[in-house]
Amino acid sequence: MNNKQNAAASSRAAFFALINNPLKFKLFLFKKLPAASFSGLRVQELSDNVCIVTVPYKWFSQNPFRSIYFACLAMAAEMSTGILAMANTYKRSPAVSMLVVGLEARFYKKASGLTHFVCNSGIEIMNAVNEAIATNEGRTIRILSSGYNENKELISEFWITWSFKSKHI
Repeated sequence: MNNKQNAAASSRAAFFALINNPLKFKLFLFKKLPAASFSGLRVQELSDNVCIVTVPYKWFSQNPFRSIYFACLAMAAEMSTGILAMANTYKRSPAVSMLVVGLEARFYKKASGLTHFVCNSGIEIMNAVNEAIATNEGRTIRILSSGYNENKELISEFWITWSFKSKHI
């Protein structure tokens, strides 16, 4: 690995340490994403390539149809992709801005219990961020997050389109 790759890997590791610290993560959610905090979103698994975020069925996340409100499902799906995006932009030099520019969804079953959103696109996200830095041009990437119930049945699929842009001075 070259120095830039080492620095990026070190930044990802530092970000993962923050996310994996229960107290720091709860404070982050409460301060920056209060709706996610109140909805009970949690990071179940996190690595360079995979992020799994859970959302429970509870009073704050419910809809009138005895299932999880679609906005809470979208929030969990977006977080599973966004944490991987943030890990790849955290303390980067030059800084990289990130923004959701698109959202598509499909719903297959009622989400009436703990739902797990799985994103397996960390490497693609890393490549998009690295391209944005190398070319000094914006990059977009469409990322899939799939939601599963406790029986591992597919509940929904969300495609989140992220934009990354290097902030070269």
